[in-house]
Formats: sequence, structure tokens, C-alpha cells
Amino acid sequence: MSPTSKIEADARRINARHHEVRPGEIAVGVIIGRTSEFFDFFVYAIASVIVFPKLVFPYADPLTGTLYSFGIFALAFIARPIGTTIFIEVDRAFGRSARLTIALFLLGTSTVAIAFVPGYENIGSASAWLLVMFRIGQGLALGGTWDGLASLLALNAPENRRGWYAMIPQLGAPLGLIVASALFAYFVGNLSAEDFFSWGWRYPFFVAFAINVVALFARLRIVMAPEYTKLFEGQELEPTSVSETLRAEGRTVVLGAFAPLASFALFHMVTVFPLSWIFLFTREAPARFLVIETIGAFFGLAAIAISGLVADRIGRWPLLGGSAVAIAVFSGFAPQLLDGGFVGESIFMVLGFVLLGLSFGQSSGALASNFSRTYRYTGAALTSDLAWLFGAGFAPIVALFLSAHFGLISSGAYLLSGAACTLLALRLSQRLDRTTA
Repeated sequence: MSPTSKIEADARRINARHHEVRPGEIAVGVIIGRTSEFFDFFVYAIASVIVFPKLVFPYADPLTGTLYSFGIFALAFIARPIGTTIFIEVDRAFGRSARLTIALFLLGTSTVAIAFVPGYENIGSASAWLLVMFRIGQGLALGGTWDGLASLLALNAPENRRGWYAMIPQLGAPLGLIVASALFAYFVGNLSAEDFFSWGWRYPFFVAFAINVVALFARLRIVMAPEYTKLFEGQELEPTSVSETLRAEGRTVVLGAFAPLASFALFHMVTVFPLSWIFLFTREAPARFLVIETIGAFFGLAAIAISGLVADRIGRWPLLGGSAVAIAVFSGFAPQLLDGGFVGESIFMVLGFVLLGLSFGQSSGALASNFSRTYRYTGAALTSDLAWLFGAGFAPIVALFLSAHFGLISSGAYLLSGAACTLLALRLSQRLDRTTA
């Protein structure tokens, strides 16, 4: 028996002796896992605005340094599908627990390693290359953190509550943002600039590592329980190779990646991009705007929960389509609010987070039910990776570049394109359903 198999067997015996997993624990495991991932994500995102341009690119002007930083930020989204491909094979060879353990260890190690990156003044351009390496490590690891619990939750949801269960995994995004923003707001607001850039910014990365450890044990406790092992096997939520999945379900993967694009584009337009604009082009202290962002995230949290109720009443696709139209309207006027002082910024963030919550709450695996059972596990992971890559990966750098050179209103073009892609993908998917019915 291999060491990994022995670990899995031991975990199952322990769970069988001491613990009978309840269905509600799937939701708990999903929320804990997603919150830890998004916390890592937002800790890096915030640092890429207020820390890395000065620490790693002090030789560039603030705008150029931030664009460089956003370029490195995007690398994780490029690496993520590669990580999925690698870790699917780990899953097939050694099991889900080995995949999660290795992926979360890599994610935690890459994240905490960023906290030790010296500045340009100490090691020159090597600091940027270290940041690149650790950011790619984060992206590869995120591709391996897919545990199938979200799909399992959706498959076991009551017929009349599928929208409610679909939104549960999405709660991790605002929760992760709330904790990350609050931590950075505290350190930025209570330390001198010298202390913050010397050591204060590093602490959130240490916290991220600790949260990853907690998340690992919480998820393994569920994934390795015998009841849920049987559920995974019974629902055929087992990994298939990426190449095989793309050959069999490539069209569904592509449509599934583009269906939530409006939501994923808006995601960075109300989280990462506004902070960069405020930090670069206003005199407002970043701590105050991080507080506004934290409050906005609470509105997003509530809107995600509401999306579940609305989707169960009117349907998931009408909500996604209606949200895409609303995002298109939002793109035409809202970015200019960021130049409207405290009131304008607050309106932008609250409106943006409400729209984000309504759309993002139902965007997870929007077309996952279209996958055959054999390919659902890998197909859902791939659609998520590609949606993040196309919808969100380049949003901060594109929005900041457009706004800096053509005015804030131009950043709405990115949102508008995402909304158009969502509406087109939903339309094509409906036609596909009719032709295959």
C-alpha cells in the first residue's frame, strides 16, 4: 500500500469511528475552502496596488509600476489551467486527498514566501523574478484546489432550491475580501509608512498561510469521510484527463467559460481596479477606501444570498441574463463615480457589489449541469479556470491602462464586452439545448 493510500485509509477509518458527516457539512467545507482561497487572492491583489509598485518597481513612475504589478498579478490566472491539468493527474494517480494536500501546501508556501521577498533596493530585479515565481506557484496551486464539493453540493440540492445551493460556494469571495481588506486597513491606518513598507504589509501573508492549514484539515475531514467517498463515486464525480474531457465536452467547456464573463469582469472592477485608481489618482488615504471596500463586500455578501432566492423563483438563466444587462448599463456611467469623492466612491462600491453579488452568486458552473456525469468533475474545474482567465485575469491592467489614458468612462468598455459575451454564451447554450433535446 502506498503512503498516500495508507493516509486515505486511515482518514476513512477515523471518520468511521468518530464521526458521521452530515449533509450541511458539505456547505461548511465549501465555504471554508473558498474563503481561504479568496483571502489569499485578495491579500495579493491589495499588495499589488499599495506595496509591490514601490517595493519591487521603485525605478518606475507609480502608474507604470502598478501596471507592471498587475502584469504579474495576471500570471496566476494563466497558470491556473496548467495547474488543473497537472493536479487532475495527481488526483487520478494518488487520490483526492493527495491532490488537496499538495495543492494547498503549494498555495500556502507560495503565499507566505511572498512575505519574505526583499525589495528592489536589496536584490535588484531579482525581487520581481521572485514575485513572478511565487505568483505562478499560487496559480498552479489554485488549479489543484478543486475538490468537487461544490459540484457534489449542487447535485444533491433539492429541485426547488438549486439556486440557493449554487450560491453557497460564492460566499467565500466577499468573506475573503472582508478579512483581507480589514487586515490591510488596520496595518495601513495604524503604522507609519516606514513601518508598513518595512514589515507591516507582510503579516497578512502569514495569516493566509495559517488559514490555509485550517482549510486543509476542514476539507480533508469531509472529502475523506466514507459517506462522501461513496457520494463522489455514486455521482461519478471522478477525475478524467483534461484532453479526454476537452475532446468529449469541449463545446460545453467553452460556453461554460464565457457564460459568467460579465460577472467575472465586474469582479475585479469593484475589488482591485478601484483601489488602484484611488491610490494613484486621488489624495485619499488607502485605509479609508479599504474600509469602504469592506463595507461594500458586506452588501455583496447579502446580494449573493439573495441571488439564491431569486434564482429559485425566476430561474438561474434569466437572473444571469438580467444581471448581464444591468452590468452593461452600469458600465456606461458608474466608473465616473470614482472621481466623485467619498459619496461617489461609496455609491460605486455599493452598486457594484450588489450587481456582483446577484450575478456572481449564480455564475459558478453556470452550465455545469450540461456536462455528462463522466466529465462533470474535470469539466467544472476547467470552465472555472477559463472564466477567471478570460473574465478577470487581465481586468485590472486593462481597466487601469484605459482609464489612465482615456478617462474613467473608457474602463466601462471592458465590462460591456464581458456582458456581451455572457449574453451571447447564454443564447448559444439555449440553442444547443434545443438542438440536442
